[in-house]
Amino acid sequence: MQRALLELVLVGVAGGVLGCWVVLYGFSYAAESLAHSLFPGLVLAAIAGVPLLFGAVPAVAVAAVAIALATRLVGVGRDAAVAVVVTTMFGLGALLALAPASPPGIEALLFGDVFGVTDGDLVAAAGLALLVAVALPLLHHRLLATGFDRGAAGALGLSPPLAEAALLVLLGAGIVVAVQGLGNLLVVAVFVGPAASARQLSERMLPMMLLAAALAALAGLAGLYLSYYAGTAGGASVALAMVAIYLLSLLVGRLRATRPPAPLAAAATID
Repeated sequence: MQRALLELVLVGVAGGVLGCWVVLYGFSYAAESLAHSLFPGLVLAAIAGVPLLFGAVPAVAVAAVAIALATRLVGVGRDAAVAVVVTTMFGLGALLALAPASPPGIEALLFGDVFGVTDGDLVAAAGLALLVAVALPLLHHRLLATGFDRGAAGALGLSPPLAEAALLVLLGAGIVVAVQGLGNLLVVAVFVGPAASARQLSERMLPMMLLAAALAALAGLAGLYLSYYAGTAGGASVALAMVAIYLLSLLVGRLRATRPPAPLAAAATID
């Protein structure tokens, strides 16, 4: 339980902070697509008996190249290319998972095994948290300018494609690390759920990121307690906790939106 909690806190804090940019840029579908494209690589790594990272990284690279090539075909839009490539990759992973050579317990790749965290998983999660802590402050102004006004960012000499590519690289790294605990089907929750919840409660980027990190850690703790006392799967319980927090944030956000504005005199006094 302690190791699982440490893994979820590290991944949750990194995923919550990074997820704020994912939500701002509208990359939620990209996060799901990247997660599903990992599946054949994860299965091959499990069959070969090597760490999942050795299968996940090449799978992401293959999916990215395939999408880039597919978008160059005449009459093929980006969304269609992503859908075709991701569906193909996930289907290939399913075929490999059903092969006789697949080891028992292959379903853990889909739904995660947060209670089977190894020292290597914890090191990878700590590395992800460190990478996010270093990279996002360096990219903050570029991401902010591109996210809020892409045209103005270009006029200021910034490169929107470069900012988006950097965000996708960080997202891919985060998914590769987080998929080992939450599984291929549930990993997107940590990069969307806490950030979407924080977006309902804050309009400023820095408070939103801090709140998303806190909500992700809270969801991890709540999910582990639910799993322990209800006997449910760990990864699914954490994802369910994130959904519950999001639904609660919707209610709080609606209450904030309907609250009448403070009188001018009171507002001046507060300022």
